[in-house]
Parts: sequence; structure tokens; C-alpha cells
Amino acid sequence: CSGNATPWTLYPMPRIDIHLAETDDDHAAIRDLCQDWVDWQLRTFPEQHDKILTVFEPVEYARTLAALPQIHARPKGAILLARLDGVPAGCVMYHDWEPGVAEVKRLFVAEAGRGHGLGRALLTEMLASMKSDGYAIARFSSARFLIHARALYEAMGFHEIPQPPDFPEALRETVYFMERPL
Repeated sequence: CSGNATPWTLYPMPRIDIHLAETDDDHAAIRDLCQDWVDWQLRTFPEQHDKILTVFEPVEYARTLAALPQIHARPKGAILLARLDGVPAGCVMYHDWEPGVAEVKRLFVAEAGRGHGLGRALLTEMLASMKSDGYAIARFSSARFLIHARALYEAMGFHEIPQPPDFPEALRETVYFMERPL
């Protein structure tokens, strides 16, 4: 380069904050993100509409969202909220699956928060929290059509495991299970 020209322009890095969701405002932000997660799936995968609404039946899902702080209560669970420049941008949560095993739930990064490594950062923080809570294994289920999520899980050391024997037949082709040691 010559003269005053610069080969690139510097942009400030966004401020990322990941913390335990503990306040009413945190829980409201989490509920909004969880609803955005379902709405995003419906927009992005319209061909999966019926299966998405089978898993996230609106009335039952509203009850689940209202109960998130109890479902994922400390010390057997947690809800992590990521903020990007102060704006809620992602979440993940977990609770007890069985002794020594924690279930990962609702990992989601809002579209406006993507591209900053929030998904990986949320998983990293969550895995550390699970380990400090005494869990030995992290496990979850997800939809096969969420391929970007699967790539992240695999990069974080998760591997596919068999579905539970009592898993609903109607969802067997759509849902997979993964786990990893902590």
C-alpha cells in the first residue's frame, strides 16, 4: 500500500456476555429466544411444519416456557443467556437426565447474533457448568434437518448414540441423539 490508504478497515469487536439467567428480565429474554427458535424453524424448514409443531405443540410449549426456571433450576440444571452488545442473542440450558447425565436443551443463537461464535461459547460455558455440577456425560436430542447445529456438536466432541427404546415411532426418522463425556 502507498500513501494514506489502509488495506482494511477496523471494526470494533462486539461485546459478548454469557451468564446464568437468574432475573425476571433474563427469563423473559430466554422465553423470547426460545419462541424465536421455534418460529425460525417454521420459517426455515416449512416442509417440516407438522413435525416441528408436534414437538413444539403451542399450548404445551407455552407451559414449558413458563416453567423454564423450575425445569432448569440450580443445582441440577442451569439456563445460560448470551448477550451481544447488551442485546439477548442466544441461550442454552440443561437439566438432569439421569444420575451423572445432563440433558442439553434449546441451544439457539438469534439470526442477528450469528457469526460471532456464540453457539460454541454457549456450549463451552454450559459444558464447564455441567462438569462443575458433578455430571459426567452431556446428552441431547435434535432434529436431523438442523445440520449446522449437528456440525457444531460434532466439532465439540459429541457422537451419535442410539435412540431410547421408548422414543416415539413418529419421530424416529427425524430425531437423533448425541452425547459426550465431560
